[in-house]
Amino acid sequence: MILLDVLILVVGFVALVKGADWFVDGSAALAKNFRVPGLIIGLTVVALGTSAPELAVSTTAAIQGSNEIALSNVVGSNIFNLLCVLGFCAVIHPVPVDKIVLKRDFPISIVAAVFVLAAAVMTAIRTNGFADIRMDADAGMISRWAGVVLFVCFIAYLVYLVQNARKYPEPEEEGENKPIWKCLLLIVIGLVLIVGGGQAVVYSAKEIARAAGMTETLIGLTIVAVGTSLPELVTSITAAKKGETGLAVGNAIGSNIFNLMLILGLSTMIHPIVVNWASVFDLGILIAVSLITILFSISKFRITRREGIIMIALYVADVVFAIVR
Repeated sequence: MILLDVLILVVGFVALVKGADWFVDGSAALAKNFRVPGLIIGLTVVALGTSAPELAVSTTAAIQGSNEIALSNVVGSNIFNLLCVLGFCAVIHPVPVDKIVLKRDFPISIVAAVFVLAAAVMTAIRTNGFADIRMDADAGMISRWAGVVLFVCFIAYLVYLVQNARKYPEPEEEGENKPIWKCLLLIVIGLVLIVGGGQAVVYSAKEIARAAGMTETLIGLTIVAVGTSLPELVTSITAAKKGETGLAVGNAIGSNIFNLMLILGLSTMIHPIVVNWASVFDLGILIAVSLITILFSISKFRITRREGIIMIALYVADVVFAIVR
């Protein structure tokens, strides 16, 4: 049985890598056809595609009433996107960060995280007044109205991106463009392989972890959070290798905005989320990590290899802390 799980794990990783390769090629070619910056494609098409696993996990959890999973999945994935996705990309190739991302997209992701944290803490103040602050104790709740606000803000953000892309098109590039049908085919096939490969990796890794005696909580904190973020990691690394650094950064930051506004917004609209203090603490870590990433980015408007190594080390420390606590 273990051998079968290992085989599924290997096949899943192969599907992830090949799917990411086709997905990036198709996305970059589509951007060239429509004269849209790779950054915008990364913030929209690629971010939505690679966020599909988080969307599936969080909405399913919401329908089943297990919304704590929905929140921890989003927060864990966002921390992974910032520290590991951007960190690994920077180790492979120093990642230039567009000034527009620093002025527009980074602040939006931080404001969204602060809003979610405030929504939870405000209800905590109204209910128990911080009477029971333990990691496993309920802190507060993110209500449906908060989900509606997040969802509406996400739609407004998406509309703004599309209008901005149409207003300032990229100059024509030399060379023959791929037909649009071929771009879309590469994107669809790549996305299917990415999502399918990601699911295969998560499933097999969970089975191997259970056989090794890991608890469900530990599996959720590590394998599920990392597994649902594998598409972002593989896609961004592939983009960085191909020199599509704008697409790589757009994918990571765009996925974070999608996770907080669209996925968490939809999940909360389906069922209000009861938040424990561990998740409140993790939201604080996410905000701190976002600020650290911005500080690294504004130094030379890029994330260097050394900073990438520091970011990966910070993620390892965060996982160790989550396990120990």
